[in-house]
Amino acid sequence: MGAGPPLALVPTMGALHAGHVSLMRRARKLAGPAGKVAVSIFVNPAQFGPGEDFSRYPRTFAADCRLCEEAGVDFIFHPEPDDMYPAGFSTHVEEERVSPGLCGKSRPGHFRGVCTVVLKLLNILGPDIALFGEKDYQQAAVIRRMVRDLNVPVRIVTAPTVREADGLALSSRNAYLTPEERAQAPVIRRALLLARDVAPARPADLARLVRREIATAPLAAIDYIEILDAHTLERPGPATRELVIACAAFFGKTRLIDNIRRKS
Repeated sequence: MGAGPPLALVPTMGALHAGHVSLMRRARKLAGPAGKVAVSIFVNPAQFGPGEDFSRYPRTFAADCRLCEEAGVDFIFHPEPDDMYPAGFSTHVEEERVSPGLCGKSRPGHFRGVCTVVLKLLNILGPDIALFGEKDYQQAAVIRRMVRDLNVPVRIVTAPTVREADGLALSSRNAYLTPEERAQAPVIRRALLLARDVAPARPADLARLVRREIATAPLAAIDYIEILDAHTLERPGPATRELVIACAAFFGKTRLIDNIRRKS
């Protein structure tokens, strides 16, 4: 964070879509007329576990550049893996309070890779603002905690999830879905809406409601359904005023995540 015009950063792994574009446009507004907007495009090997989709993760750099230009991005940071992780790299960043549950439990080591690469991006580019989507709710919470704990001089901003007309959260991994899987995938959003709008209920009852609705999609296999304090990502307690209902489910080999908040 410097004394000059503000810099807003949108970190991505590429395969950009309308959700990323919404972040870029928000960044443009936050940076102001005198500021700059940067997008990083880097498929980070450190956040993929064994057997995950690093090698087949979609890489569409030419199309990504066109989207960035149309959204008013000033420059793109597109390093190679050897630039970010040179030979002998041996330093990693691990957040230990917010990251262990949810996706951290399902994907051991994932958030260590996320924290390490995000801190490196913040150090390299020095943005005043960094923007993340709310679909990755836990990721944003982990990054906020890392930035707070390590006194990184950057403001973390989140933006609402952008969705298809049928409610499916936009994700680069949606491209993996077969037509049959894609037709059933919106069940996640329907289940979360049911749990948000039902009369006050215990977290366990909300989780069962989500599970029953998702079970109506034969191709869905639930990874987790968790009802947590929206601000701490811990189990709800007497002081909890808002919940986050978080879900991950597989359709074939494709793992999709989504979440919704509701009053406790």
